[in-house]
Amino acid sequence: MKKNIIKAFLIVLVAIFTNVAFAQEETEEKEAKPVRDPFNSTLLIDNQTVVTTYPQQLEFLIYHRMGSIDNGLSDLFGIYGVSNIKLALQYGITEKLMVGIGTEKNNKLNDLYAKYLILEQTRSGSIPVSVSVFGNIAVDARDEEAFGANYEFTDRLSYFAQAIVSRKFTHDFSLLFAPSYSHFNSVKEEFQHDRIGTMLGGRYKFTELMGVIFEYHHPFNINPVRDYQNEINPGASLGLEIGTITHSFQIFASNYQDILPQKNYVFNTSEFDSESIIIGFNVNVKF
Repeated sequence: MKKNIIKAFLIVLVAIFTNVAFAQEETEEKEAKPVRDPFNSTLLIDNQTVVTTYPQQLEFLIYHRMGSIDNGLSDLFGIYGVSNIKLALQYGITEKLMVGIGTEKNNKLNDLYAKYLILEQTRSGSIPVSVSVFGNIAVDARDEEAFGANYEFTDRLSYFAQAIVSRKFTHDFSLLFAPSYSHFNSVKEEFQHDRIGTMLGGRYKFTELMGVIFEYHHPFNINPVRDYQNEINPGASLGLEIGTITHSFQIFASNYQDILPQKNYVFNTSEFDSESIIIGFNVNVKF
């Protein structure tokens, strides 16, 4: 009888320690996993987030920028004004790599782009940030006359490269910082060929499906010795995002109408005031 009691006691002890070990291992495995959804979309208004498209998933993006709101009701705060649009398709090659192609109305710009996820923030904090790199090459498809004398095909090309660092601080709040480099092979004399910039942006969710999004980018003059006729202004945007598993919709106010990032960093002369603010929206559909 006593032996049976001891045997039962030992079995209970082994079961307890086994369950504790499995629970600890499960907890450690869970804590080592990446944080969930630091951002709802691959796009934060006009700049990229750290997120990449899921493997073998196709996404269709619609970008729309209305005219300036300064005319008020005469053109319904820019709805009837001169608009700019971009259509794009992007595809997830792997869990870390996505590629895309797009076309923008202004200057008939067509771009190829890619994003690669280098690091993912973990729930335990062992990796405190996520890091991605993004780059594109764009072709200006306007007539040759738009490029002046001594035209060459390379005059049509421009490039953009960006490193994106983000951190999800809480369940609701994520922030990202992204230095960048922009280059145009051909520009008018009043503009620069090259420009570096930095961008700060973020999202704060106030429900599971809705959140406030914002971004601010600041361009820097690479050649400070030379004076350029046009002063390039920072870009700022503030908006609302509604996100589901299959869709993301963003509506916002901004001071730049171009959509391709290098255009905004190199050519934006608009200020964030009543004369220059435009209303825009992005739609991201996931298949």
